Amino acid sequence: MFNDIGALELVTLVILAVLIFGPDKLPKVIQDVSAFIRKIRDFSENAKADIRNELGPEFKDFEFEDLNPKTFVRKQLLENDDLGVKELRSSFDLRKEMNEVADAVNGRDSGSDGGSPLTGSGSRVSFDKTPDGAGGGSDPLRKPDRLAPGERPPYDVDAT
Repeated sequence: MFNDIGALELVTLVILAVLIFGPDKLPKVIQDVSAFIRKIRDFSENAKADIRNELGPEFKDFEFEDLNPKTFVRKQLLENDDLGVKELRSSFDLRKEMNEVADAVNGRDSGSDGGSPLTGSGSRVSFDKTPDGAGGGSDPLRKPDRLAPGERPPYDVDAT
């Protein structure tokens, strides 16, 4: 409940409580607050028990924490591996893929194997459909040739 309260904040709360309620009334206030919290917990536990009884025996393993969307999605993805998510996660190395793409964009060789699966062979990325690169379309990730002195770079509408 109070996982993110530090020592300084706790000391500040205690000092404020002493200043507001005074040292004489503070024990009584603490007892009243703890009794109130205890009643709320008992009420919620009774409500959960009533809901479980009303749902019937087919919902014995029902947990109220599963109603939280994050918990539900995590449980469905990690426990029910019908889609092969664990296999995909183990075979996909995001850092390696990002490094290969960055190397391809910067025009560097990404490794000693002559290229990566994303870049083909060498450092030039090719999206052409023909294997020899003669697909007719321009390559958007290819590094442009050097510009002549005084020549303006091409204007890219999609980049601005």
